[in-house]
Amino acid sequence: MREACFTSTEKALFEFMFSTGCRIGEIVSLDKNCINWSNRSVIVLGKGDKEREVYFNIRCEIWLKRYLDLRQDKDPEIFVTERHPHRMSIGQISTT
Repeated sequence: MREACFTSTEKALFEFMFSTGCRIGEIVSLDKNCINWSNRSVIVLGKGDKEREVYFNIRCEIWLKRYLDLRQDKDPEIFVTERHPHRMSIGQISTT
């Protein structure tokens, strides 16, 4: 699956999902300011509105930083659509 990812968005999203085990619904609600780069973690809001801390690996950190550095928009979300950047929906992530 990793080899099927071509864009930085796809690679960052795949690595994030693979590394953290987050549900798509948890990922779409994440903002950039939720990332703790020093310990490679993010606080996600899971089922039942419970917060939990998830950790990502170095490969994910590399792709996340590349992806975020390439973005030209000012949206606070981690993952946005490529055209007219705005928060991705669950359906958009499922088809990415």
